[in-house]
Amino acid sequence: MSPGVPEHVTICVDEARRVSALWQRAAEARACYVLAHGAGAGMTHPFLAAVANGLAERGVATLRYQFPYLEQGSKRPDSPALAHAAVRAAAAEAVRLAHGLPLFAGGKSFGGRMTSQAQAASALPEVRGLVFLGFPLHPPRRPSEERAQHLFDVHVPMLFLQGTRDELAELPLMRKATADLGARATLELVPDADHSFHVPARSGRKDDQVLEELLDRMVAWMLERRNPVDLTGRHPEVTTSVPG
Repeated sequence: MSPGVPEHVTICVDEARRVSALWQRAAEARACYVLAHGAGAGMTHPFLAAVANGLAERGVATLRYQFPYLEQGSKRPDSPALAHAAVRAAAAEAVRLAHGLPLFAGGKSFGGRMTSQAQAASALPEVRGLVFLGFPLHPPRRPSEERAQHLFDVHVPMLFLQGTRDELAELPLMRKATADLGARATLELVPDADHSFHVPARSGRKDDQVLEELLDRMVAWMLERRNPVDLTGRHPEVTTSVPG
């Protein structure tokens, strides 16, 4: 499938704030992913563009959007309340644009965490699951599970895509946090990858190969959950990507 050309749209966060977004609909789309950026780079970052293009090639539309602070040229992330409002506005816009496609939400690092916090506070409209591209469980070199506490208030399935060398999610803590979430959590580990999903040369793989693996797993997981999921009686799923 062709990835298509992203369409520029504007999202109204509140009466005083509007943010830019990129809507990329895939040919014969089967789902839609609302994709939030990380704290240090906006929606046009090459990694997010590659994710959006790769998902479009696999039949998944995306809506990428800016948080207000980056829209205004600031480097300081928004307050949680404002970030949550942006997440909620983006999800509502995706409902309008997707025309009934099964909807998923999440993002890279900070964007994924703001999405899960918003979902925990009040369910996002029509969102059937959350997908995290490197969930920031704790700050670098400050291991903790505190950032996972709100996830117990999320009642849709969650997919955690994590590198085993991620300094923002030490592996034993990440395993425990997702196991504690039970049926709602799927943890997908990428051997040797860091928080940016970069792998060293000694791994025998390249970053673009890792990205292909991530995209394949994302799409398979989303398509399995296009219909409402009964989360009772299931165990958390933990898998490890195998080099191709």
